[in-house]
Amino acid sequence: MIRPNKLWMVLSFSVAAATLAAQGQGLDPKVIYKPLSAEWTTYSGDYTGQRYSALTQINQLSVKGLSLAWTAKLSGAPAAPGAAGAPGAGGGRGGGGGAASPTIIGGEGPGDISAGGVGIKGAVLVVDGVMYLSAPDHAWAIDARDGHELWHYFWKTRGGTHIGSRGVGLWHDYVYFETPDNYLVSLEAKTGKERWHVPIASFEEQYFSTFPPIVIDNHLLVGTGNDLDMPGFLQSYDPETGKLQWKFYTVPMKAGDPGLETWPNLEAARHGGGQVWIPGSFDPETRLYIFGTGNPTPGYTGQGRKGDNLYTCSLVAVNVDTGKMAWALQTSPHDTHDWDSTQTPILIDGMINGKLRKLVLQATRNGYFFVLDRVTGESLVTSKFGSTTNWAKGVRPNGTPDPDPGKEATVPGSLVSPVEGGVTNWPPPAYSKDTGLFYINEHNGFNIVYLMETDPRGSMGLAGKQTNAVGSGGNFLTAIDYKTGKIAWRHTYTGGGGAGLLATAGKVLFSGDGSGNFVAFDATNGKPLWHTRIGNITNAPETYLIDGKQHVLVAVGDTLYAFVLY
Repeated sequence: MIRPNKLWMVLSFSVAAATLAAQGQGLDPKVIYKPLSAEWTTYSGDYTGQRYSALTQINQLSVKGLSLAWTAKLSGAPAAPGAAGAPGAGGGRGGGGGAASPTIIGGEGPGDISAGGVGIKGAVLVVDGVMYLSAPDHAWAIDARDGHELWHYFWKTRGGTHIGSRGVGLWHDYVYFETPDNYLVSLEAKTGKERWHVPIASFEEQYFSTFPPIVIDNHLLVGTGNDLDMPGFLQSYDPETGKLQWKFYTVPMKAGDPGLETWPNLEAARHGGGQVWIPGSFDPETRLYIFGTGNPTPGYTGQGRKGDNLYTCSLVAVNVDTGKMAWALQTSPHDTHDWDSTQTPILIDGMINGKLRKLVLQATRNGYFFVLDRVTGESLVTSKFGSTTNWAKGVRPNGTPDPDPGKEATVPGSLVSPVEGGVTNWPPPAYSKDTGLFYINEHNGFNIVYLMETDPRGSMGLAGKQTNAVGSGGNFLTAIDYKTGKIAWRHTYTGGGGAGLLATAGKVLFSGDGSGNFVAFDATNGKPLWHTRIGNITNAPETYLIDGKQHVLVAVGDTLYAFVLY
């Protein structure tokens, strides 16, 4: 049921006509089908997940001329009326300065819950000269020419997990984002005024929502997270009305559901996890939305859920019009290390054994790389890319790694690699059409994992174990040859690496190095070409055109940095 609109304007400064004229005119969803170039229209730039831009102004020769165009520090939660820094107290926001932007307040919370500061950990959409972005409890429209805020929406939260917000979705003249306390919110793109909000998951059952809504025609796809013992699901909503179209559960929920034979019983499956908290990719030809699922629950004590636990830690293809599953491959059977397989899959058409195939590529948190036929789900390549990964005995005939029970948490302790954070995590990979290489940031290390809960029922959520780090295996920017799964090259980070990746037709690869530098690499060999020290990158780099000039954008915490050639 759609909740009544409970927002009001706390600030209604008149905005100059020139600013209004400069603001975007929305986004036809058909535009998202186009390859990534002048605009950034969805989470990965386009539906392929490649994060490969056709723009070439910034290339291996010109990248040394990149200079800072502007910075913008995003506004946080509004202060109490009349307080210093409150709306109306004077001062500008964003890089452009000038009059304060309108701040619109909505939400179902009491208004006195503090969820901390602003941090950008997701995509920034760039459409018609305007940027649209989010953080937990916040959404903004930013002028892409100088970084000044056009509007700011603030959500009064009921509380919950505020780990991050991965971005917004755009459909015609409307912006969509999820709140940590599990609402899907629709705003007017031009004004930030709320249209409606609807609940998408149970707050009482400790779901939390970070997923960036994905627009596919008249479908608005949303996912949620949960660290307790609850089922995961993907949902589709009508972008006009906010009504539910379909709901797909990632674990068996009733007798006869596929995968139930991989659980000890239906009750274990219904509490089995498999959350959908990072978006996937979409194949227009098959109408399949392909995405990864999270870990099973209980997360570390698997003695009460013996079996492979489908479809947790899996790559899943669902028909976007019906919500029905077409195929799935489990990448971590019976996971007991919180190794979500939610990492962004990449769709390409490529050669395998001399034959052109429609492929999906995924590098997962557990240190394995997978290549599948995206039409049928057939496994074509499975390889280990984590250089110290040791949790599996080998690979099964169906392409799934075969877990070693001795690497689960034990009372005396088990030496396991990777660490619980994984060889990779949520920051997205990239693929270059020029080099044919798949790029990922690789983190290697060892834990001793101790079992603290020996009850055969296990522990709830992520409890029941203790870990001690015992060493690092190095951190790298890694290029993988998808045809074989072999490493083409590695660039060693002196820091931890960790930011997402962007590839361009200029044969440049952008990322952060974990030592406070934003770096441009040669996509053919990984050699650094340019860098600037702005702090550790908290999202993935993006590129777009403004007034005919190619820009590159990154975020560090609550601040955006836009670069351009001069």
